[in-house]
Amino acid sequence: MRLTLICLLGAALLSQVGASKTPDYEVFAVRFAHVPYALSSLVAGAERGPRVDIAFTIWPIRDRASGRVILVDAGFHRDKFLQQWKPQDYVRPSDALQALGITPDAVTDVILTHSHWDHADGADLFPKAAIWIQKDEYSHYIGEQGQVLNRGGVDADDAAMLAALKAAGRVRLVDGDDQEIAPGIRVYTGGKHTFQSQYVGVRTAAGIVVLASDNAYLYMNLDKRLAIAQTVDAASNVAAQSRMKTLAGDTGVVIPGHDPDVFRRFPAVASNVVRIAPR
Repeated sequence: MRLTLICLLGAALLSQVGASKTPDYEVFAVRFAHVPYALSSLVAGAERGPRVDIAFTIWPIRDRASGRVILVDAGFHRDKFLQQWKPQDYVRPSDALQALGITPDAVTDVILTHSHWDHADGADLFPKAAIWIQKDEYSHYIGEQGQVLNRGGVDADDAAMLAALKAAGRVRLVDGDDQEIAPGIRVYTGGKHTFQSQYVGVRTAAGIVVLASDNAYLYMNLDKRLAIAQTVDAASNVAAQSRMKTLAGDTGVVIPGHDPDVFRRFPAVASNVVRIAPR
């Protein structure tokens, strides 16, 4: 009897330990700026003339079980981008996260979906974060000395910054499709916005959240099965968008990278911050 009780207590303790390690993710979208942009530069085949007030967005994922904070994309902060693009209502991405009580030091990981300036430039704002980027994306655009190897994929200052972070041991090169970054968080390739852009799937209590980033700019891309206007392979991009929907299934959602409607479809928790999951 005593042995049975000990075994039962041991099993209960093991169950509690296992439960404590099970991630409990909440996913947010944080808009740190916006700017008018041509619809024809977002959706392949769209008529010229209409403009969309696109949202510059980052997506924090917080594990309520462990406190780990994983940030998808890092936005931008260098003055030259502010001067060139003149974004409206701009807030430095690291400051925008404070609406959720997240400090820069609290971010443990940054997943860069690709190396474009508006998604990668802010990687150095988070001093304790590991930086995750596809190996083929990095090696296609950035040389060993931090130089730009192929134009159109990375800004020169960002190439040097990412190379410095890599030299410091903070860059994690992801080798291909369907790779696990953390329990319940996987990255996928095939979107072809850039040479090897990736998108992110997060398993939450409300279902799978797929963060498309620029592999689908708008809900219009997803709903009408239209490639993004800026892609290296339109057919692969459309196929990736279909895959995103399959990954999300009936209970999950796919979140486009720049659609301001995201901030109307999901409940607000602060100014320019919405909760995507759990809902």
